[in-house]
Amino acid sequence: MDNLSDALAKLKLVSKDSAADSVESCLDCLLKALTSNNAEASMKIQEMGVLPQLPNLLNPQSSCTPKVANIVAELAKNEFMRSPCVDAGLIPPLVQLLNSSDQEVLLQTGRALGNICYDSHSLQAQLINMGVIPTLVKLLGIHSHNTALTEMCLIAFGNLAELESSKEQFASTNIAEELVRLFQKQTEHEKKEMIFEVLAPLAENDAIKLQLVEAGLVECLLQVVAQTVEGDREEDVTQLKTASDLMVLLLLGDESMQKLFEGGKGSVFQRVLSWIPSHNHQLQLAGALAIANFARNDGNCIHMVDTGIVQKLLELLDRHVEEGNVTVQHAALSALRNLAIPVVNKSKMLSAGVVDVVLKFLQSEMPPVQFKLLGTLRMLIDTQAEAAVQLGTNNKLVERLVEWCEAKDHAGVMGESNRLLSALIRHSKSKEVVRAVIQGSGVKHLVTMATSEHMIMQNEALVALGLIATLDLAAAEKDFVGSNLVSVLHKLLSDERSAPEIKYNSMILICAVMGSEPLHKEVQNLAFIDVVSKLRAHENKTVSHQASLTEQRLTAQS
Repeated sequence: MDNLSDALAKLKLVSKDSAADSVESCLDCLLKALTSNNAEASMKIQEMGVLPQLPNLLNPQSSCTPKVANIVAELAKNEFMRSPCVDAGLIPPLVQLLNSSDQEVLLQTGRALGNICYDSHSLQAQLINMGVIPTLVKLLGIHSHNTALTEMCLIAFGNLAELESSKEQFASTNIAEELVRLFQKQTEHEKKEMIFEVLAPLAENDAIKLQLVEAGLVECLLQVVAQTVEGDREEDVTQLKTASDLMVLLLLGDESMQKLFEGGKGSVFQRVLSWIPSHNHQLQLAGALAIANFARNDGNCIHMVDTGIVQKLLELLDRHVEEGNVTVQHAALSALRNLAIPVVNKSKMLSAGVVDVVLKFLQSEMPPVQFKLLGTLRMLIDTQAEAAVQLGTNNKLVERLVEWCEAKDHAGVMGESNRLLSALIRHSKSKEVVRAVIQGSGVKHLVTMATSEHMIMQNEALVALGLIATLDLAAAEKDFVGSNLVSVLHKLLSDERSAPEIKYNSMILICAVMGSEPLHKEVQNLAFIDVVSKLRAHENKTVSHQASLTEQRLTAQS
């Protein structure tokens, strides 16, 4: 350390115009000390006040520059040295050095910047604002033969790509072409993994997704899948998962998805279909998720159902009743739910036996599976009265729905259960279904649903409750009283924030429950006539008209 003290004292005295030899010998001493005991040497360098000298020594024309950048990189390995490096003004001259043609300067500069900005989003954002992304992408293209420089660029990309602010800059470069070209040359697992780690965050951006597809990344990924699907080495399993996951991610972009679908005739789409019957769970999962992503467009959904994709998904689900892979169950149900959205698909999917297979998962205790199961059934029965009756009179299903309506730890499952319960009544308009829901203690949940913060759920609940009151008021009377239905309706009508549809359906329901003596008394006690008369002046003509009719009904029966 004595030698280090001497070197530091000497370095403080020299300037950038000093003889290179005298500066270089000091730098060699610093590097030696940092190699021997980095933390102690770093503290000494900071204490001696040498850091402010270093920016002047980062001179593009100086032969000492690679060593100075190397020293900064070594110092910044220590967390306690990063802020002092920034305060000493080292970032701007280092960024300038990225324009150098000297590969050693570039390597050490990249290391220095990477270490200074490690784990600091604010400093990484500063680098992005200084325009390092286009520079680094250019360097990757020029020096792709230099392994060390390539790795430096990939590490930098991996860090910067995590920031949302970087995506636009990356999208304006040819990063997709460069990464795909680099990937095609790789044979080593570790190098491919490094590129994958950059591709994953970049592929979250829709513009870059499309660029990656156009640059030929999908072909690379399919090749990786083909090479690793039968492998049992850990690296094969890892690469298969990474490649198939990335493939699914590319399909989340609308443009990239449509480009790969190619009207259902695309080779990529066909290859993905072949994954579903695979014996490999990862490929089954990726295949089902890919279908779910292709099914984000009505035209694609109609084509896929017409070409037999539903049967493949049902066979896959059947295999997982016993095997019980939750991620595959969830993915296959997601695909079926999306496919069921277009009206023309519903009857075809019902005829294919989708309901029977989906109901096999009714006993699942996994909330993600429960959520998708409910969503799939809700989509299938929309406008399908016969199917709604079939499901609505299934006591096991109604019992499970009522149970899930109380799943307060899983808001998604609770919401979907309520919506399906309501949908069974709304689409069947059946007294048998209404009775099944009443007997299954489902009415109170529909009343609670009417107070939801989501207008669509409020409305669905009110329509279902209106049908219950119309079809079997006597059977529902006790539950309506017990769940304070009349008070809930009073609040909805009194609340200025209630949407016109909510007010309209609340008044329809008030009229429907007037046939019950105890409910009629509650309506009178809460002075509904005052609330309703105010709504006659409502700006919405439908609400205003219904208010007049409701007021007449209330007056006639008072």
